Amino acid sequence: MTVFCRANLNYLPREGPGGGGPSEVEIHDGRSADLPGWEECGFELLRHASSVPEWADDQIAGVHYVEMEELACKLTGADVALVSGHITRSPQDARRHHQLSPITFVHSDFAAGHDSLIRSSYRDPSERAAAALERNGISSEEVAEADRLLILQFWRNLGPAKMDHPIAFCDVRTVDPSDGVAFRVTDYAGTGFDFDALGIRAPEGGSAHRWYAFPAMQRDEVVAFRTYDTDLVRTGGTYFTPHSAFRDPGVPLDHPPRWSIELRATCLYW
Repeated sequence: MTVFCRANLNYLPREGPGGGGPSEVEIHDGRSADLPGWEECGFELLRHASSVPEWADDQIAGVHYVEMEELACKLTGADVALVSGHITRSPQDARRHHQLSPITFVHSDFAAGHDSLIRSSYRDPSERAAAALERNGISSEEVAEADRLLILQFWRNLGPAKMDHPIAFCDVRTVDPSDGVAFRVTDYAGTGFDFDALGIRAPEGGSAHRWYAFPAMQRDEVVAFRTYDTDLVRTGGTYFTPHSAFRDPGVPLDHPPRWSIELRATCLYW
């Protein structure tokens, strides 16, 4: 198996959520690895060319949300997938809010119980959430009644193929559900959004977690990764995919900086 690089990842310590520190890990080249796909290992590299020409906000909301809803349904077999927002990370975004910088600690975005927050958010939807409901021909009541809710996230590089802070994904087959520790996020990036995320504890074996990245990401590629699934929450499975930005030792800081976009598709099943 080819190693992409060795890099420091910032974990929570085993004893609890405070303190933390860097752990040097091997990050494997996902392009050369025999990975089974997002349903088994939590993430998957896909070829997906978008028709968005310049990646301005109006183009993303008007075109890319539909593209990713269609892709999410194709990948998951969901009855409906809703995309109602996105995050871009670049130096310009980071100047607007520090939480829009690449996230350089090992985490996953949502703790157990997040489905209740999503159902609640669609009862009193934002403009983009209301547009997602209308676009897909469903009501907030139908979101509340869904038997299963799965969040599939999509990460795409919009800048140069080599960047200072690429993203690494951890194979969920090497992760125990107890590795995740919930912590509160308030007013994320100034949006007023409060939720519980997960910090990830360092594995007891030191190198038990297996990490992958995809070198030289192109704009017509996207990584899909699971960050929530009510079915796995119910059965005690690892419903989250740990991930983290890391410093590529072959790229000087800011030469070039990362420019990326991420979207979350809420996949519903009745």
